[in-house]
This record gives sequence, structure tokens and C-alpha cells, in this order.
Amino acid sequence: MIIKGLQEFTLIDYPGKVACTIFTFGCNFRCEYCHNPELIFDDGSETISEDEILKFLEERKDFLDGVCITGGEPTLHPDLPDFIAKIKKRGLLVKLDSNGANPEMLKTLIKKNLVDFVAMDIKAPLEKYEKIVGIKIDKKKIQESIDLIRRSGLDYEFRSTILPALHSKEDLIKIGEWLRGSKKFCLQNFVPSKTLEKKFQKEKGFSSGKLKEFADILKPYFEKIEIRE
Repeated sequence: MIIKGLQEFTLIDYPGKVACTIFTFGCNFRCEYCHNPELIFDDGSETISEDEILKFLEERKDFLDGVCITGGEPTLHPDLPDFIAKIKKRGLLVKLDSNGANPEMLKTLIKKNLVDFVAMDIKAPLEKYEKIVGIKIDKKKIQESIDLIRRSGLDYEFRSTILPALHSKEDLIKIGEWLRGSKKFCLQNFVPSKTLEKKFQKEKGFSSGKLKEFADILKPYFEKIEIRE
């Protein structure tokens, strides 16, 4: 595992749980508005060893409910199952954040009972995916991951980070139709900060009123809608 960051405490990243967040390095997508470019292209910051992480978790296991593993894209790491198994041995829940491009790894993690919650990023309607992620992708794998997650019996959420420059009301309706019947969908507003492409630092997110409008439109498609600003 190549780990580039550790947030020692969060009440946000793992819904309803006291958790810490581990940031893995490397991503196969090139979303220009990504706010973690240092996890795509190495900025030279030091890595954190597995031993350091596991020592921290051992010391905090009675305080923490769980661990959120995010990135980057964690499923790129072939040793992810072994790493999670070491976390689970400490009695902690595990939430995985993923872009869904590696259903084979998701299948392994679910089959081995190594994850308790999965959050999958939905970048756009499927026909618009490659424009948003900046690479050629196997769209069938995105669909396979969605199907795996929905059949898994695990807690899960699908979520989209949206901004006016890339997403329209029509796009969101298409996403709703695509994911119809899913448990939970989160609208995450784009917040300009550091981005993979500097031009997006000047872009703005949607207004609170617009997000509420989108949430109302999407309510019929999902059991639960959440807005994150």
C-alpha cells in the first residue's frame, strides 16, 4: 500500500461513525476538477508506512468505530485486501471510497467480508463518463460495480460531485434514472480549491437553492437524498 495521508479523526467521512481516514496514492481517472491532485501525481510528500497506520489504529481502536479508506483510488492496490484484513483484526469497521473502475477488487472485498460500507463516485451519466474522467474506460465495469454494491447487502451510497461547468439538471435526471431504486444518493457541491487543472480553481459550485432543487427532482429515484456543501 502507498499511503500519503492520515486524518486522525472525522465525524463526516464515515456516516454515523467516529472514524479516521486513510488516503492512498494513485488514481486511474484524470478528473480535471479533482481536489486531491497530489494523490494522482506525486508531489514528493512522504509516504506513511502500514506499520505506522496499524500502530495508530492499535492505540485508538477503543476510541474509533471505523476506518475510511479513500484516495486516489484504493482498489488499484493489489495488497488492499491484506491491509484491510489487518484493520479488521483490530475490531474496526471499514468504509471504502471507490470510483468503481475495478469491480474485480470490489468483488473480492465483499466476498471476504472486508468492507462494511462502500461509497462509489458517480461522475456523470454513463454516456458522458469519458469526458468527465479524462480517459477511455470500460463502461461495463462501472455498471458491474454498481450492481455488485446494490446486491451486496452492505451499507452504501452513490455520490456525485457536481459543478455548473460540467453538470446539468438533465445529467442529474439521467443519473437518477440510471440508479433508480438505490438506497442513498449524495449531491456533493464542488468547492474551488486546489484542482488537477488550475482552470477549475476559478469555477464555482451550485447555489444552495439549486442544490435543493436538484435534490427535490431526484427524490423519487432514491430511498434517501443528501446534500453536502
